[in-house]
Amino acid sequence: MSDYRKMWADLGLDLESHDALLSVLGGAYGDIYLAQKNRPEGMKYFDFVMSEVHGLRIKELMDAKAQGRKVIGSYCVFVPEELILAVDGVSVGLCAGAEFNFAGAEEVLPRNTCALIKSAFGFKLGKVCPYLEASDVVVGENTCDGKKKSYEILKPLVKDLYVMDLPQMKSDMGRALLKEEYRRFLGKLEAVSGRKVTAASLKKGIEIVNAKRRAVKRLAALRAADPAPISGLDALLVNQVFFYDDPLRFTDAVNKLCDELDERIKQGAGVFPAGTTRLIVSGCPMAVPNWKLPMLIEGSDAVIVGEESCVGERGARRITAAQGDTVEELLDEITERYFQIDCAIFTPNPTRAAYVEEMAKNLHAQGVVHYSLQFCQPYIVESGPVEKGWEAAGLPTLRLETDYSQEDAGQLKTRIEAFVERLKGK
Repeated sequence: MSDYRKMWADLGLDLESHDALLSVLGGAYGDIYLAQKNRPEGMKYFDFVMSEVHGLRIKELMDAKAQGRKVIGSYCVFVPEELILAVDGVSVGLCAGAEFNFAGAEEVLPRNTCALIKSAFGFKLGKVCPYLEASDVVVGENTCDGKKKSYEILKPLVKDLYVMDLPQMKSDMGRALLKEEYRRFLGKLEAVSGRKVTAASLKKGIEIVNAKRRAVKRLAALRAADPAPISGLDALLVNQVFFYDDPLRFTDAVNKLCDELDERIKQGAGVFPAGTTRLIVSGCPMAVPNWKLPMLIEGSDAVIVGEESCVGERGARRITAAQGDTVEELLDEITERYFQIDCAIFTPNPTRAAYVEEMAKNLHAQGVVHYSLQFCQPYIVESGPVEKGWEAAGLPTLRLETDYSQEDAGQLKTRIEAFVERLKGK
């Protein structure tokens, strides 16, 4: 990526720290992903994306900015990409998945802050996230209390921070609040882009994002086959790239991958032997390069066949209805689609647990690993009741609480192996 050094310098990155980060991530990617056997050929596209995730993709963003388009960065699936595309903007996810510069982050944040928030600050303070530096607007959202308060600290550190409020209860008032917040966000996008949203531009945005969602929904459904045609690691990577790549190109690549998986299934071919223990991972999102838990699971004689996560089915399973002839009517549909997301910020939140049971049935999963980041109160608090409910429903559950470090990898692997043995015993 040496050809991109001037671009990185112009963005204000710390080149020495950035080089060190890319070296570590490149090594980890090779050890975790490229070492897998019998991978689908279609994954080569996603390998290329990851090899150029701070290079070619950033150049594309800079080219888009030179054409007058605005880059909108965000941390959460509650930020509607449809609205960003409606003003011809570019939507990108922001760096928050690695233990980088936590010492710097802890100079401005409490030590007992979740790893995802500390990671976002570590990347910013360390000047190593080109997506963040390329963003014309950074969008935050009042999901958990940690994010809500941390955005007050982030605001003076970025060029333009926009924070949207989110409801905490799924009520008529909550739905009305979400719609007003999306209306306000639409006004912000129109102001920064200089473009007026029309029903036609909004429908186009909806169609593009729906096509992406249909592609990953197709991928999710194919994982019901035994033997599994794709590893959980590779499926997670596809869902992670969902937030970075050009949407049209991404959709085409996923559908081509699915075509290949269709053929694998017809031939009875898989990446693990038939009968391998099948698991669902549920809980906190896993942003790039948070691959620790899937690596440990799939190194323990098990395969992940589904992710109930924002980086997974929770974030992409619902389609936005493109019904209506006015912006107002389409905004109603967008609001309804996002209002149904089963995030643990909502109270009560019974639909998340119910959907995991549905996933387990459809994907022939034998158990669930519930994953919580340390200090992530919504998912940690919710983990007890959902475990109790799943176990009562005959769905064995393993609760794991961890962070981005490798310090607990041995302990986690021991617990995962014991859980897999429990399932085999059944």
